[in-house]
Amino acid sequence: MSFWRDGSMSAVVAGFVTVLVGFTSSAVIVFQAAQALHATPEQIASWMWALGLAMGLTCIGLSLRFRVPVVTAWSTPGAALLVTGVAGVTMPEAIGAFIVSGLLIVLMGVTGWFERAMQRIPLGIASAMLAGVLLRFGMGAFTALQTQLLLAGSMIASYLLLRRFLPRYAIVGVLLCGLLISAAQGLLHLEGIRFELAQPIWIMPEFTLSSIASVALPLFMVTMASQNVPGVTVLRANGYTPPISPIIATTGLTTVLLAPFGAFAINLAAITAAICMGKDAHEDASKRYVAAVAAGVFYVLIGLFGATVAALFAAFPRELVLVVAGLALVNIIGNGLALAMRDETQREAAMMTFLVTASGLTLFGIGSAFWGLIAGALTAVVMHKK
Repeated sequence: MSFWRDGSMSAVVAGFVTVLVGFTSSAVIVFQAAQALHATPEQIASWMWALGLAMGLTCIGLSLRFRVPVVTAWSTPGAALLVTGVAGVTMPEAIGAFIVSGLLIVLMGVTGWFERAMQRIPLGIASAMLAGVLLRFGMGAFTALQTQLLLAGSMIASYLLLRRFLPRYAIVGVLLCGLLISAAQGLLHLEGIRFELAQPIWIMPEFTLSSIASVALPLFMVTMASQNVPGVTVLRANGYTPPISPIIATTGLTTVLLAPFGAFAINLAAITAAICMGKDAHEDASKRYVAAVAAGVFYVLIGLFGATVAALFAAFPRELVLVVAGLALVNIIGNGLALAMRDETQREAAMMTFLVTASGLTLFGIGSAFWGLIAGALTAVVMHKK
C-alpha cells in the first residue's frame, strides 16, 4: 500500500519522459543491429518485445525490492557494436553470444567483483562523470531552438514559469506545452499508427568460438564499461546506495533468459536513470522509486505492442524530445557539478573527468564515460602520489 501513497503524477511523467528519451535516442541503433544480422520484420518485433519486457520487469522488480529508482536499459554501445561487428555471424550464433555475455555479467554480480571496484571511485570524480554524460542532453534543449524556434522557445519559457510557480509539475507542463504546439504546427505524425501485439520468436542459440570472441566478449566489456559503470555512478551521485551485486546479477540473468527472443544486453541505465532521480520526479528522494516503476510499466507496454509503440514515439518531433530531456536534466547536471567541485583536493581530477566525458571520446568501442573515469583516476594519482 505504501507504493500507492508514494505515487504522484510528476513521478509518472518522469517515468514516461525516461522511456521517451531512452527509446527515441537509440531505438534506431537497435533496429540497425537486428538488420545487420538479417532479422526479418517479425524477428525485429520480437527483439522489441524481449527488450521491452526485460527493461520493464527489471525496473519494476528492482525498484520495488530496494525502494530506490533503479532504471535499466538496453546496451546502446552494445547495439552499435553489433551493427559493425557481426559480419559473418549468423543469428543463432549471435543469440549464443548474447547468452555468454549475460552469463559473464551474472558472474561479475554474483562474485561481487564489480561492486568492490566501484567502491574505489571517489564521489567527486563520479559526480563529474555524471555531469559530463548528461551535458550534451542539457545543451540539446537549446540547440533545438535552431530548427524549431517557436516550439523549443515556448517549452523553455513554460519551464521557467512553472519552475517559479509550480516547480513540481514543471516537466509535466513542458511536455503538454510541446504536444499542444506540435499538434498546432502539424508536427505530430500520427497517421498510419495501428495497435498490434508483438509475437515473440524463439531462436535456438548456437555457440561457436568465433562468435564468442568477436561478439560475446566485446559486448560484455562495452556493456560493463560504458553502461553499468555510469549506471552505478548515477545512483551514487544522487545519494542512493542499494546493493549493486544483486542488481548486476539480475540484469545479466534477465539477458540470459530473454536472449533467445532478442534481448542482446540489459544493464543499468545512466542518462535516463537520472531523470527519475531528480526533484522533478518527486521532492522526497525516498519516493522517487515510483518514477522508475512507472518507467518499467511504459517499457512493458513498448514490449507488448512492439512496432506500434515505436511508430508512436517516432511521431513526436525530434525537438520536443530534445527539449523535454534537456530541461528534465538541468538540476541533475547542476548537482553533479556542485558535488564534483566541492572538494578542492579532487577538483582538478574531477574537472578532467568532466571534460573527457563531455568530449564524447570513444576508443576501442568503449564510450567517454569510462575514459573520463580513467582520466580522473590518473590525474588524482599523479596529483596526490601519497
